[in-house]
Amino acid sequence: MSTNRRDFIKFVVAGAVAAGCPINLTALPADAKTEVDGEHNEICHQVRDGHTFTRPASSANYDVVIVGGGVSGMTAAYLLRDKHFLLLEKEPHWGGNSYLEEFNGTPYATGGAFLELGGNAAEFSKSLGLEQLPIANWDGMILNGKFVSDCWGDNIDKLPYPQSVRDGFVKFRDEVLKMDVMGRAKELDLLPLTHFTKGYPQELTEWWDNYGPSNWGAKAAETSAMIALWEVQNIGAKTRKDDRVTLPGGIGALNRRLSEVLTEKHKEQLQLSATIVAVTQQKNGVDVTYVVNGELRTVTAKAVIMATPKFITARIVEGMPSAQKDAIKKMHYIPYAVVNLIYDKPVFNSGYDTWCPGGNRFTDFIVADWTVRKQAGYKQKYNILSCYTPMEADERGYLLTENGSKMIAEQVLTDFKKLLPETNVDPIEVHIYRRGHPMYKSLPGNFTKVQPLTRVPMERIAFANTDSEGPVSSTGEGIKAAHRAVEEVNKVLAG
Repeated sequence: MSTNRRDFIKFVVAGAVAAGCPINLTALPADAKTEVDGEHNEICHQVRDGHTFTRPASSANYDVVIVGGGVSGMTAAYLLRDKHFLLLEKEPHWGGNSYLEEFNGTPYATGGAFLELGGNAAEFSKSLGLEQLPIANWDGMILNGKFVSDCWGDNIDKLPYPQSVRDGFVKFRDEVLKMDVMGRAKELDLLPLTHFTKGYPQELTEWWDNYGPSNWGAKAAETSAMIALWEVQNIGAKTRKDDRVTLPGGIGALNRRLSEVLTEKHKEQLQLSATIVAVTQQKNGVDVTYVVNGELRTVTAKAVIMATPKFITARIVEGMPSAQKDAIKKMHYIPYAVVNLIYDKPVFNSGYDTWCPGGNRFTDFIVADWTVRKQAGYKQKYNILSCYTPMEADERGYLLTENGSKMIAEQVLTDFKKLLPETNVDPIEVHIYRRGHPMYKSLPGNFTKVQPLTRVPMERIAFANTDSEGPVSSTGEGIKAAHRAVEEVNKVLAG
């Protein structure tokens, strides 16, 4: 796309890349200047570098302090709303890496795309009064200028590959369907997916190299075989039903509703733009020191829930056992962007979630209003397509500057326009939401060996967040972690 053409398209860079701080600034050129928002980023870098902050005396006491205002932290606050709690969030908004946005009244997702019907996240959203919208559409794919719906099910023999490659896909699926994946879970979790793709066409591994980063952060050679093989048994089963649901506007609607419910009655117990610098367990409580409005504050709690990514938790929780810190060091996180292409006319409405292997800058895209398009009286005013864009760790620096972020968005748009003749049009706006470390890699052994160690509670400190449970980073696992952490702190409160 030419520079002149780009000038006619409005690019909006949003999202707090430092949501996963501390950020490794060495990823930037030496003369580059970061443009991430807010003083909390500088503080994060100081935490990363081991800076010691002067800690004032405690100014308030709470039953529980919850650190982190994503879905896990807000769920914990919701479950503890009968207690005297304080919820702290570093960013200026609630929801962590998944919150709701709108364009001229049309909602769209900036994070997660779906929930499992009957799962804890879906049931929780239902209890909050949110309508669950069935997706009822198996994922398709676009490759070599051809769209194929239900690419692992009914149309697997129509994939845009040579016949020998299609035969390889079918054979792989059918062999995996015969396996007792859950019965062999511990064994399979220690093996990479590529152990099982040997002897199959290279295109099969390349397909999983596209699918894995968007779902569990890792390409085939780094993916726990247990996770990928279980996924095949879900998306490729001969008898199956698409039990996925989404919420009006995406999964960010759950976080918005949670923040509304908490704010209604507990506004004084919620603090945004609060960057935690130290959590110190004492004999009879836990001191939490944080910065808000440039001022250091310390509060004391009977118990603390750390609903933050583990690599951040390990830097700010003092006295963490060495075995636990060593386990956390084995977890790896990827940078991620969601690029929303906003059109004022229909461009693509053929499927909900469509995968795009073949070296594109993004892995897949969803149609924002897929689940409401067929409702009576609905007229599609905007066709908003959310392109999911996992990145390599050494690309994290691009998200630290506005120009770097726009470059990523431009690459996404360029590749999107090449997919099909009908996608070769310009949007009216492009919105990019950037995250520094939102998703952990589901590496071999992560689920069965590493995560169980990372979430072991200290005497008065419990650990939540979406990276606590596994096997993949998801809204449901964040909620599950919150329930477990709340049980642990309730035992502390009960003496």
